[in-house]
Amino acid sequence: MTVLDWLDEPRIIDTHAHQPTAEFLEDAGGEMMRDAANRFGAEMETWSYEEMIAEYREHNIGRAVLLGWDAETNTGNPPVPNDYVAEVRDAHPDFFVGFGSVDPLKDDCVEEAVRCVEDLGLSGFKFQQIAQGFDPSDDEHTALFDTIENLGVPVVFHGGNSTLGACSPGGRGLKIKYGNPMLIDDVAAEHPDLQILIAHPAYPWEKEQLAICQQKGNVYMDLSGWLPKYIDEQVLHYAKTVLQDKVMFGTDYPMIRPGRWFESFEEHFDASEEVKQKLLWENAERFLGLD
Repeated sequence: MTVLDWLDEPRIIDTHAHQPTAEFLEDAGGEMMRDAANRFGAEMETWSYEEMIAEYREHNIGRAVLLGWDAETNTGNPPVPNDYVAEVRDAHPDFFVGFGSVDPLKDDCVEEAVRCVEDLGLSGFKFQQIAQGFDPSDDEHTALFDTIENLGVPVVFHGGNSTLGACSPGGRGLKIKYGNPMLIDDVAAEHPDLQILIAHPAYPWEKEQLAICQQKGNVYMDLSGWLPKYIDEQVLHYAKTVLQDKVMFGTDYPMIRPGRWFESFEEHFDASEEVKQKLLWENAERFLGLD
């Protein structure tokens, strides 16, 4: 019997989901998203939120963090508007937890962050430093992170390499150095009340990511974007042991679907049911304030 079999209700929380619609896959993603889809072996199809939720329910997933996206300055592509994220959240309030996105290179990013929380009621923020083309440790972004810390909501930072722009000439101009989690360590040190989730096993900087999660009480990580069979063994070992209270489940939907992820998880993550529960929902409940 697996941890999925004995749940009597959808309890699992996906901490990393994107829109399966044109707003994200086509408009905001553009050519760099098509490159990523090719690397994932995924089709650039779109489908409805009702279909998404039904798929999730089949796998006992009860909540999903739906992430905003604004990398307009660096990529030239339109954002997934924060108002749109809030509208989808409002249409499915028992399922989606809405996270906004602000482009740190825009002059109004601080004001937009405040609007996201105070006017739209969004629950946190997502940053994709490679797509957005910024170094989070740079002093020019201090006011933004001061503001988010004062708003009392968590943030998700991208960790590691990115398949956006993969195999295209020059990688579409995207620079993977901004995915180094050591840049996030500076933010965590200077904003101790800011709760930070590093998305993805941060290849090729997994050891740096593990070190930060151990040393910084306000930093966590998820396993999204990778099937467990491809995740570094040290990451999986730490998730079962010293970091079992700080690692969370995520898919990177729709690039990775829940069924594929869980199939690989059951085969490659040999841990107690207690540890699996922490990873699949208990740690996320605490991080998101849902417990």
